[in-house]
Amino acid sequence: MSCAGTLQPDDNDAGEGAGKRGVLMARAVRFDHYGDIDVLHVADVEVPSAAPGEVVVEVKAASINPGEASIRKGYMETVVPATFPSGQGSDLAGVVSKVGDGVKEWTVGDEVLGWSWRRSSQAEYVAVPSGQLIRKPPGLSWPIAGSLYVVGATAYAAVRAVGAGPGDTVVVSAAAGGVGSMTVQLLKVRGASVIGIASEANHDWLRSVGVIPVSYGERLAERVRQAAPRGVDAFIDLFGPEYVQLAVDLGVKRDRVDTVISFAAAEEFGVKTEGSAAATSTEALSEIAELVASGRIEVPIAETYPLEQVREAYTELEKRHTRGKIVLIP
Repeated sequence: MSCAGTLQPDDNDAGEGAGKRGVLMARAVRFDHYGDIDVLHVADVEVPSAAPGEVVVEVKAASINPGEASIRKGYMETVVPATFPSGQGSDLAGVVSKVGDGVKEWTVGDEVLGWSWRRSSQAEYVAVPSGQLIRKPPGLSWPIAGSLYVVGATAYAAVRAVGAGPGDTVVVSAAAGGVGSMTVQLLKVRGASVIGIASEANHDWLRSVGVIPVSYGERLAERVRQAAPRGVDAFIDLFGPEYVQLAVDLGVKRDRVDTVISFAAAEEFGVKTEGSAAATSTEALSEIAELVASGRIEVPIAETYPLEQVREAYTELEKRHTRGKIVLIP
């Protein structure tokens, strides 16, 4: 960490970690206007204080997600407009460093994971309401703990939305990505048979977690039908509108199709759009964390990057061929 925690209010020099006299500074990802990856930078910002009901977390890991790239580009301005200068990031895991008035459940030094709705987790320190955190299971590494909120809540919501359970055959697009790798495994935990659409490079991993892999591309519907001779009961789309069309073509009932990305197609075909917001709760996150800690769900970590390499991290993410999570380590 570059934050100089030993600075005293009467220090005379604004050395590393200090901005104006006596103010502790730390690094945080920022962008000042909508744009491509080159608008991202790491800035020195004041270490946040803990308002009543909040805690400050010293961040050990914060994963990145495709939705954050869409926000940065302005694609979601009508739904989640940015206020500039904007921070970035929802997922976080770290150690409680400050506790605000009225907080009873946390103390300094507690290891936690959770989420920020202020787009602020890709930083050395973040202030969050105390009710947006859970205790980190001891067996979880920091990169995995810092990767669970968005993918966990999205997978949880999607699996619940399609009502998947024993006896069901469920198809998942982008099955080896960050959300996909969580979704297919949660479906298996729920007792469903799973067909995962992914590139050939990810087929061995999908087989290792009990998923039937199918390559995307031309004649995909034929391959899915071969993999599911009794038909497809539910479909979860994590990639794009062509897969909503595929679900309809396969004869899946529309109330058992969920897309977390293809909102125009969802409106056209009358399918569901339940994603992370629908399952954002400490109860759902705790269930996911325990499944991961117990080994019933694996969270692949594709790569970790220091905070200063945030552009490189998003460059890799936006190729959309990563298996598992990309994580920033402040």
